[in-house]
Amino acid sequence: MAKLYFRYGTMNSGKSIEVLRTAHNYEEQGKKILLFTPSIDNRHGVGTVASRIGMEKKAFIVDDQLDMIKLAATEKPNCILLDEAQFLTKNQVQQLADIVDTLDIPVIAYGLRADFMGVLFEGSYHLLAIADKIEEIKTVCWYCDKKAIMNMRCKDGRPVFEGEQIQIGGNESYLPVCRKCYASKRKEAHTL
Repeated sequence: MAKLYFRYGTMNSGKSIEVLRTAHNYEEQGKKILLFTPSIDNRHGVGTVASRIGMEKKAFIVDDQLDMIKLAATEKPNCILLDEAQFLTKNQVQQLADIVDTLDIPVIAYGLRADFMGVLFEGSYHLLAIADKIEEIKTVCWYCDKKAIMNMRCKDGRPVFEGEQIQIGGNESYLPVCRKCYASKRKEAHTL
């Protein structure tokens, strides 16, 4: 029986490399996957899933026009993988659930849980609400040895705590941090 999985972690926790590793494992066994990424993620070119260690793979672009259910029904993959799932809409998350429930195809969605202010993204909110299985991909705080659970946005090397929810970026823009270090850096920023 297929399931909808949501695997979340902070920036730099290895989500994209996990997507690519899982895709490789299926394909090495001669199995078919469909790989998706939202159109908003353009760090490595629209329609590309890329990891910081240099691996990348082309993917179907998820936008308002893509009918993932129809594509899955036509292609009949063994598994569907999705990177940057936090950027999905409620409707797109429901499409993933419908693929699992009506086509019996497992779907594994990877993404951030919350933004740099600690607010859930729309896609993450709905995946947390309806996923069959929720798994955390862990990494260590940039400043200490605790588990990172927050994404801290930086501009010119300094933490920022206000702004638009979505700003596409990597290590130059975000650091994985624990809640304690996040609070400490926020306090520092407000006393400057």
